[in-house]
Amino acid sequence: MNRTVASGATALVVAVALSGCSLLGGSDGALPAPSVPPTPSRTPAPTATETEDTDAAHIEASATPRAPTPVATEAAVPDPVLSPIPAGTVLTEGDVVSPKGSIHFHYRVVADGDDTFTAQYTGVTSSLPVPIGVGFFERERQVGDGLTYPGVGDAVLGGPTPAPVSEDVPLDGSGVDPSGLVTLVVSSAADAGQTDLPIEIAGGKVLAVAAVRWSVPQRQTNVHPVDGGARSNAAGPVTATTASGAPRSYTVARDDLIGDVAARFGISVKALVWLNADVQVFGDDQYLYEGTTLNLDPLAR
Repeated sequence: MNRTVASGATALVVAVALSGCSLLGGSDGALPAPSVPPTPSRTPAPTATETEDTDAAHIEASATPRAPTPVATEAAVPDPVLSPIPAGTVLTEGDVVSPKGSIHFHYRVVADGDDTFTAQYTGVTSSLPVPIGVGFFERERQVGDGLTYPGVGDAVLGGPTPAPVSEDVPLDGSGVDPSGLVTLVVSSAADAGQTDLPIEIAGGKVLAVAAVRWSVPQRQTNVHPVDGGARSNAAGPVTATTASGAPRSYTVARDDLIGDVAARFGISVKALVWLNADVQVFGDDQYLYEGTTLNLDPLAR
């Protein structure tokens, strides 16, 4: 055999062996086509138009961002409310007569419709030589007592009044429920420095009293404190309860925080401030003054 041909045959056998293919090829005797490794596909680069569209979408999203998911905060807590007494509702009325008949008048208290009240005095007559004052008190008084202050919703009805007079007086200081004022007191409004008067009609002397009986409609509120028990930063005592046993007042203990006190009674800080208009709030972690009494009764605001 020619050396050149033998050398070529040997090279073919080696090439077949290395490629793992049969010398005989397929069933038709043809040699298989050599395998070509696949060329990995490439992601086409974005065109200028696609880039512009993406940028435009980002700009639009930034200009109109999606509203954030609401988070429960104190601001989202419903405002505390107390249903008002309809304007014009008569809460109490009666007649006042002094023991010697020197003073006569009719009184009544009506609701203004916005948690305020007006005392109406009609047919006022007095034969005394001094102006007379009127005011409501939280406890009984007796004729002849001396007053150190004129009472709630106090007013001066004038001096001697042979002709009946009438006057409407705002019942300032009564709160949203005036029914704790159990006595209407008529007193001398003479100048305290006037010394030429009989002691019975001297300035500040009680001239007449009338027991006040109230008829206040039931109010509705969404604030219902319930004592959950003393705890860290809310360890003070409940110092009064309502007729139903609900906490009415609380005395602040050392290291009390307003947020923890509100949580103890199951109400919001917003409600606690609503119950105590003189309390200023600078956050739930605000310390309260030890010994301060907090109101918890919506009807005692």
